[in-house]
Amino acid sequence: MIRMKDILDEKDKRLRQVSKDVVFPLTKEDKETIEKMIEYLTNSQIEEMAKKYNLRPGMGLAAIQLGIPKRYFVVVNEYDEGQFETYVMINPRMISNSVEKIYVDQGEGCLSVNREVQGIIPRYARVTFEAYDIDGKKINVRAREELAIAFQHELDHLNGMMFTDHIDPKNPFKDQEKMRAI
Repeated sequence: MIRMKDILDEKDKRLRQVSKDVVFPLTKEDKETIEKMIEYLTNSQIEEMAKKYNLRPGMGLAAIQLGIPKRYFVVVNEYDEGQFETYVMINPRMISNSVEKIYVDQGEGCLSVNREVQGIIPRYARVTFEAYDIDGKKINVRAREELAIAFQHELDHLNGMMFTDHIDPKNPFKDQEKMRAI
């Protein structure tokens, strides 16, 4: 099982690497890592499990956050109480996006950032991603609102970016009136 200590902190230079494309078939290690990522993200969103195992709640995790510079991430979305939808995105690309921009009203969080961060991270309200599933089959996923934000956040990780890079240090709430808060 993944523990908080396994997740790289924002000060770790490896988070700034651009991850490399995955070659299929997946290695046994990559399949095991993906299973552990799903387990962590699911358990972290179930209050009693999060308390029991001392997990910070998270919706998404990129392989690079575990020190693995490969282009895959997992998003586990709790769409209803105790009901989860899991997305395994390998070699993902954003192929379309809305014009409308949104931001998380309370601010985005990240399992690699262990502090409060003030400011707006502009994200597309709706996105379509193309990727491969665990078996190497091409998939398309349309996401909106919170899910769209999670996908964009994790894609940033694969490109060596952190959500904090999107915040204007001189004006953290710049262009707030041009976007919708969610």
